[in-house]
Amino acid sequence: MIDKFLRDEQDPKAVEKVYSRLVDLLTTGEEILYIAVQKKPIVNLFPDCIALTNKRILFFTPANLGLSIKFVDFVWKDIVDVFTKEEIIGAVFSAKTTIGTEMGVDYLPKVQARKLYQYAQERKEAEREARRLRELEEKRAESGALNIDHAAQVAYQPVAAPQQPVAASAPPPVAPVAPVEEPKKDELTEKLKRLKTLFESGLISQEEYNHKKVELLSDF
Repeated sequence: MIDKFLRDEQDPKAVEKVYSRLVDLLTTGEEILYIAVQKKPIVNLFPDCIALTNKRILFFTPANLGLSIKFVDFVWKDIVDVFTKEEIIGAVFSAKTTIGTEMGVDYLPKVQARKLYQYAQERKEAEREARRLRELEEKRAESGALNIDHAAQVAYQPVAAPQQPVAASAPPPVAPVAPVEEPKKDELTEKLKRLKTLFESGLISQEEYNHKKVELLSDF
């Protein structure tokens, strides 16, 4: 099962130990892409390892004389950049996160460091594309919400009811009237004015206005 991670001269024992720990850490849909193992020029019984998955990068460090193994992981969206530097003996691979954290492993076989860099660049490119698509979908969703709100506002524009023409009240006669009729005419005019004010203010309907006007005129 670990054969595909031994093609670049990885230490089988180190890969097996990392793999057995790694399979317990995998989440739904996560798969292991590559495992690199440190190889120092002197005897290195407990080498550091790096594992790449389609979701994150993990740095494994043996502890307690190899009885346990610690790990630190970073998801790809938090990786700003990855670096590899080839030296006289081996190569260094490191990764830098969005919060400035930088981790790396030295004395990696050069072929393994190159593979790590290759896989990491591919995952970073895939993450950038996924981020671009997410941002595009968010912009489309925001644009759609704005269009819906605008359409709703336009559809809800209230239509003002047409105002019915109101017959103008007859102007008071120029000729003098009998003293007994004058108070009634003045009272009628005031009541008609008040009635018209109520109608124009929207406090009574056209029908109420017409009905009340007929009553006033009939009373006088």
